[in-house]
Amino acid sequence: MRNEPKDALVSDLDRFTGLISEKKIALLRFELPDTHGIARSKIIPVQKAAQYCRSGVNMYGGTLGLDVQSDVVPGTGYGEEIHYADHFLFPDYETFCSVPWVPETGRVICDPRFADGTTCEAAPRVVLQRVLERYRQLGFEVKNAFEMEFYILDPATHQPVFDGKHIFSNLRNTCSPLVGKVLEFLPSMGIDVLTVNCEYAPAQIELTYAPQMGIHGSDAAYTIKNGIKEIAQSMGLLATFMSKPFANLAGCGCHYHCSLLDKEGKNAFSSESSRDGLSPACHYFVGGLLRHLPSVTPLLAPTLNCYKRYRPHTFAPINVSWGFEDRTAAIRIKAGKGDSAHIENRVPSGSSNPYLSAAGTLAAGLLGIVNKIEPTPLPQQMADSLTEAAPLPSHLADSLNCLASDREICGILGSEFIKLFTAVKQYELSKFNDAVTDFERREYMEFL
Repeated sequence: MRNEPKDALVSDLDRFTGLISEKKIALLRFELPDTHGIARSKIIPVQKAAQYCRSGVNMYGGTLGLDVQSDVVPGTGYGEEIHYADHFLFPDYETFCSVPWVPETGRVICDPRFADGTTCEAAPRVVLQRVLERYRQLGFEVKNAFEMEFYILDPATHQPVFDGKHIFSNLRNTCSPLVGKVLEFLPSMGIDVLTVNCEYAPAQIELTYAPQMGIHGSDAAYTIKNGIKEIAQSMGLLATFMSKPFANLAGCGCHYHCSLLDKEGKNAFSSESSRDGLSPACHYFVGGLLRHLPSVTPLLAPTLNCYKRYRPHTFAPINVSWGFEDRTAAIRIKAGKGDSAHIENRVPSGSSNPYLSAAGTLAAGLLGIVNKIEPTPLPQQMADSLTEAAPLPSHLADSLNCLASDREICGILGSEFIKLFTAVKQYELSKFNDAVTDFERREYMEFL
């Protein structure tokens, strides 16, 4: 949490309350991005805004330790260990915006603190803030954004609202009225939408937005993802970012794009003098990312379902690899020369939390820069045809083992976060292992 002078905080609060009055806000959401990237919130009357900005809004302190279905997970450090005590949500005033699909309603993203004032270090947004601060100490700022892919489904049947693989087709790009509403609402929330198009599956849509600095890149992705789901629900539709909702159709990715800026604001990944147009910092960043990619995979692919997306010849990565403009590589170098040079991590799945995808990618890249890790030789063939490249973890349990054994990554992400995240994921694994699936009934019931 930033340590600001008291008068600066009061000044921010004055500006904030003035803004919500100007916007004619009656109800204000204090939102907490949880471990899964789900928006958890409390709604307050605007008359209470100043009071709660000072004191924080109390919320069950184990909220970060809930699974997707809101089961209370034991062993997170945020539940029974602290007698199920509350934490308090304090707003980041810069994240305020109106919620355009709900009349007279605003939202502000919050960071949680315990009653004694200590920050909840396991909160994904806090984890990312710590990693970004490590970059500032090295003289870098991070510029970043995500590509967002999702399906539009009928909520009753859970089937796509239209058929066919009509990628980029004018007749399908705006086939659903949801797309028009998204394009109408998101800009008013500060999202600079770049492109929207139909993807390579029935009723699958991709949305991109302009890169932003630091935490704001993930704030935007969080806003887009939760906003699209809410807008869809208000229209009688279901939008899902689930990584692999259909076995025979394309998965949903959430590719992470990033570059570093130096103290002068110049692209630190670009070099006019190098043969490939990339700076030593970029090479080291890629080297660290390749070395630690299996360890950060559970942050990029946090559900059991995510691992069904990584299949050959699907434009989803299958191994630890890199390449220039190679859509089959895990790490793709984009716009290799000049100010636009950046890397694209293609491992993150639609189900990932954008704060944790960014934190995992940047933590691995940081270790590469600090330890001057050179990347493996650039392959001359497509990444998914490489036989010598190490495979990505094929299961959530495998990736969690990789994370647990990587002391450097765990050290950057923090022990408090690692304990909570691992407990939640192991609980998910346990639920899955205890479940009896439709496949098992179809396969075994009649003949065995």
